[in-house]
Amino acid sequence: MHQRTDRAVREEPSAAPLLDAVPRQPGPAAPPPSPPPDSGARRWLRLLPTPTGTPFTSGYLLVLVGTSLFMEFADPATVAAVLRESSTDVAHLGETPLLVLTASALWAVGGLGSPVVFVLALVLTALERRIGGWRTAAVFVLGHVVATLATEIPVGISVVVGHLPESSLHRLDYGISFGLMASVGALTGLFTPLVRTLVLGGLGVMLASDLVELSSPLTDWGHPLALLLGVACWPLLRRAGAVRDAVSRGVAERGEVIRGAVPSRRAPRDTRPPARARGPR
Repeated sequence: MHQRTDRAVREEPSAAPLLDAVPRQPGPAAPPPSPPPDSGARRWLRLLPTPTGTPFTSGYLLVLVGTSLFMEFADPATVAAVLRESSTDVAHLGETPLLVLTASALWAVGGLGSPVVFVLALVLTALERRIGGWRTAAVFVLGHVVATLATEIPVGISVVVGHLPESSLHRLDYGISFGLMASVGALTGLFTPLVRTLVLGGLGVMLASDLVELSSPLTDWGHPLALLLGVACWPLLRRAGAVRDAVSRGVAERGEVIRGAVPSRRAPRDTRPPARARGPR
């Protein structure tokens, strides 16, 4: 085994500064970063729609604001004519189904002063933040379209067989309530069992009382149907929500690792062992 000469040691380049040879003194571990002081406010702000966080809800609410202002300030005769053309009655469904199914969902009964608009904003925001905009739109459209067809088609059949007068084919029907009820039903599937039971129980009592009074038969039957359609979406939406949460947690964890990493002020060391100086054979 050959020993390195003094000359070889002196000529060997130093791979690290002098301070690298001093062992680091043990000290207390750095405390974890504390949450920002406004985290509670941010949590409450998440209940409100934002263009970047909830694009579908924000865009849809802007449309409802525009149509509500039109209903409030336009000529009443013009408003009445537009609403008649947007109605999903049997006559319009037989002529232009896609047009009236779309147009009828752009009007809120009662305008912006209706509490239904406020509830719609909260429900769609919560649902979109959990499952995304496209799935939220699909749930809303599913409830609006299926519940509308399921309540209007029997009217057409009843008129054909003579159980209802022909004037029933031109009944004024528009609004957002069917899509809202489907969205509420879907959102309850993401709640805890206790909250889910309370929400569905309260809605069941309210819808049952409407069916007893039966002041508006088509609407009163369409609301529970739309709610059941939203409940039927639970398996798909839970899976979508779990995937979305997992992705969000992964992004957050990577962000914490990057933010929590303390860059070293030392120059990178060459950890390879120095080459041995060769002596005479």
